[in-house]
This record gives sequence, C-alpha cells and structure tokens, in this order.
Amino acid sequence: MARGLRYCEDYSPHFSGHQTFPLRYGWLKKAFDRVAETEDRPENQADCWGEEAIARFGVGKNMVASMRHWAKATRVVREPTGRSVQTTKLGQFLFGPKGSDPYMEQPSTLWLIHWQLAAHEKGKTTWFWAFNHYPALTFDRDLLITRLERFAKDRNWSRVAKSTIKNDVACFIRTYVSQQPSGNIEFDDALESPLIELGLIQPIGMNDGFRFVRGPKTTLGDGVFIYALMDFWSRYTEAATLSFEAITHAPGGPGRVFQFDENDVIDRLVSLDAVTEGALRWTETAGLKHVSRNLDLEESLALSWIQSDYESLAGKEAT
Repeated sequence: MARGLRYCEDYSPHFSGHQTFPLRYGWLKKAFDRVAETEDRPENQADCWGEEAIARFGVGKNMVASMRHWAKATRVVREPTGRSVQTTKLGQFLFGPKGSDPYMEQPSTLWLIHWQLAAHEKGKTTWFWAFNHYPALTFDRDLLITRLERFAKDRNWSRVAKSTIKNDVACFIRTYVSQQPSGNIEFDDALESPLIELGLIQPIGMNDGFRFVRGPKTTLGDGVFIYALMDFWSRYTEAATLSFEAITHAPGGPGRVFQFDENDVIDRLVSLDAVTEGALRWTETAGLKHVSRNLDLEESLALSWIQSDYESLAGKEAT
C-alpha cells in the first residue's frame, strides 16, 4: 500500500546512477531498441551496456551508464536478474514496432515519463520526495539539498553523502528547468531534457530560486490521467473505491505528482464516467467524494486509455 517515503521501512534511497546527465531526447528509444534486439539471449546485460554499446551509441562509458539508468528509472526496460535486461509493456507501448510515440513528440509521452519518475517511491528518491513530500511551492537549490539531507538523517539512511545529494538535486533541476545561456557550457551539456516542456518547475528571481507550478495542465490528456489514477490505485489499495483525499493529497497520487490543486482534480474526476463509459465513476454525496471502479487495475488496460490521447491529437492535426 503506497504511503510515501515516511512509511517505507525497507526503503533503499536512490540518489545516483545518472552520472549527472539529465534525460535527453532519443535516449529511451535507443536503449529500448538495443534491449529489444538482445533480449532473446538469456544473459544480455553486457550486450546492452558493455563495450559494444559505447561504439553503437557513439557516446562515452558514463553516458551509456546514464542511458541505462534513465531507461530503468522510467520503466522502459527492467533488469529482473543481475545479467539480463528486458523490455517492459510500457516500453513496448511507446517504442516498440507499433509504438505510439517512438520519438517522444507528444506531450502525453512526456507526462507519462514524468509519472514514472515522480510517482513511484521505490525509484528516484529526489524526484518522489520533491513532488510528494516537499511542503512548499518555492525552493532554492541549497534548501532542497539541506532538507533532503535532514530527511535522509531522520530516516536513518546510511552512507548518503552530501555530495551525492547535491549532484542529484542538480540533475533533478536540469530535468525540469532550462539552463541559462552561458559561453562556458559545452554543446553536449546544453542539450536539454524533454521534460522541461511540461513547465512543472519555473525559475524565480535571480538567486537560484524555483517554484513548482500548480494548477491545471492543459497538455495532460485524459488518457494519461486515467493511466496514472489506475497505477496509483493498484499500489494504494485493493478496494473498489478510492477517496478524493487519496487521489489529491496522498504521496504518489495524481494530485501531487501532476501538481494539481483540489479544483483541478475535481475537474478531471467529474468527466471519468463519460470518458471511460462507466468503467470509472465519480461520486459526491453527503460530503463523501470518491471514485469507484468496475475494471481490473491491470497495466495493459491502463496503457490502453493513453492511446486515445494520441488519436485525439492526430485528429486535431488532420483538421
């Protein structure tokens, strides 16, 4: 049952792996394709991320490690054993032979990738903590580092160095915020993360300050919202109903991860009945607000709702 980092007794924090490189365009597709080509071999990990990958991807060893990290963190691929790598249903949905958006051109894909990073507590610690536990709308870099250090100490997470948290926070900010132009930035370092397009974090002032952008998200399709709701529900409770409070305020829920306020969540929930043809229903009676379901919380079914976002956008572009 998902309850956030404060209640994960067996939690292992994850502040590294990206080699300080934020996610970049093309990386997930390249990583997925390499894994797909080799996953029929029982021990294909070296084939995917070893010396051959350096030549194949045309990047250095550290960047290959970063590509591997992001492919796993976004759940495009998985490593079920120490020597094997496999594609996932999500990876196949996006990047497979009939993938919905192999080049990450649609905003629904970016929202889906953001969800993978920020909604799962056993994943990217800084991402989950910042979107689900940080108590304010504004922050600066040093404050985020200090509060994460304090949180790690309170949770008795051993061997978490300040330098590691500092690098992770820097990568977190670069994932969502465009870098300021500078003559000292190498071209490779100037390539920005696709998630900047979501506008979830904006710089403020001149002193390395930032703010989370709460409010409606016009580029977030109903399909991705339904997917997120089902994914959260499957980890939160087995019950046939899910409360408005949990959807809006629980760590790992759509309200926090997408930075909605309560009215934004209600606007999404009131249309569920029509969008899902009754599979999900919003009820508000006698002060009780909840969503009920008459469908299984299965990943393939959850992913199927997203397809409507792409079809809707294609229809708009065709007119």
